[in-house]
Amino acid sequence: MNALQTKVPADTWVTATWEEYIQAIEDPACKKAKGYYYNGQMRIEMSPVGNDHASDHTIIILAASLFAGIKNIRMNGKDNCTYRKTGFQDAQPDVSYYIGENAGVIPWGTSIIDLDIYPPPNLVIEVANTSLPDDQGEKRLLYEELGVAEYWIVDVRNVRVIPFAIADKGSRRIAESQVLPGLSISLLDEALQRTRQMDQSQVLTWLLTQFQQ
Repeated sequence: MNALQTKVPADTWVTATWEEYIQAIEDPACKKAKGYYYNGQMRIEMSPVGNDHASDHTIIILAASLFAGIKNIRMNGKDNCTYRKTGFQDAQPDVSYYIGENAGVIPWGTSIIDLDIYPPPNLVIEVANTSLPDDQGEKRLLYEELGVAEYWIVDVRNVRVIPFAIADKGSRRIAESQVLPGLSISLLDEALQRTRQMDQSQVLTWLLTQFQQ
């Protein structure tokens, strides 16, 4: 175990100053880690991503992007992108999207997205295999604070999507996406369930027929 891992417990929230968080997340030992900072606490996620998490991560990206393409909805996606309000909040969601009029708001050449300059993404997605309580709890509060419009949790173990619409620093469960109008969450649930029985390419073919109806 290296010195950083000894000092900073992984995959749990730890009280820390902003400076301590930046020092931890910029340590070379955290090169492949995900970092979050909220309400005077930091979370460094060091756990390796296994097959189930990676597979659901892939299919949710493909499903959302396919729907937007078919419905001619402008969209730009980000994979593990960092969003930061310096001194206050930091997040690195599994997947995020800028949609509609915000699709092209982040210029090429941007590294960490500074939320004091740019708007937050319209949609944030966390894929939860072992982290479901945290994704439903502190991370949801963090995304409420950041002003994200919609938040999905992909519940790997229960094979479902848990979606929230966010407004006025609060959130509520929804059955249909508001940032991707017409996208029923039940279709995403069924797509995830089908991946347990067939190839992702077959699932995408099925989704294509559903989205074109």
